Amino acid sequence: MTVKKFIIGAIIIFIIVFSMPIKGISEENSSELDVKVIPDEAIRLRILANSDGAADQALKRMVRDEVSEVISKWVKDITDINEARKMIEKRIPEIKQIVGDVLKRENKQSEYDVKYGKNISFPAKLYGSYMYPAGKYEAVLITLGEGKGANWWCVLFPPLCFLDFSNGTSVAKAAPESDKEKKELEEEEEPVEVKFFLFEWFDWL
Repeated sequence: MTVKKFIIGAIIIFIIVFSMPIKGISEENSSELDVKVIPDEAIRLRILANSDGAADQALKRMVRDEVSEVISKWVKDITDINEARKMIEKRIPEIKQIVGDVLKRENKQSEYDVKYGKNISFPAKLYGSYMYPAGKYEAVLITLGEGKGANWWCVLFPPLCFLDFSNGTSVAKAAPESDKEKKELEEEEEPVEVKFFLFEWFDWL
């Protein structure tokens, strides 16, 4: 190895070492950001679109707006989850009517289903820096048509529907919810060749 290559190699190592973040600071910032938003006792709302088509997704958002606005008003002054449970369970027929009214207004003849239970399946989701694990949760589930499209969900009680948890990152890569997600995951998993230009330049000298 020539002296010139040795000097250049030392400079490259120096740049790499001093450009790396300090581990202690990085871990400290990460722990501060990991805040759990959803309490252990909560009632969620999940809406499954018929498909990932633009029209079906638009219909899902219309149902979302109508239902979340009404239920948020129902629970805004409630502080006890048992009271919220009784109220929501009692008003499931009203929620069904709201969904039906939206479909009728938009001239949609598709079937739909509304149910409330403690064993509603949710995929894992990363929101901010906190991961909400996949599992069975207490929720109101609205299924539009075949329910094969991307879902939207929020927390009805305590009222957190101003936070769109669906904008988090899905981490359930082993079981994508739709063909569209499968395609996106395949694209993400394509190998990417990364070359460090400094080392290529070093070999050229």
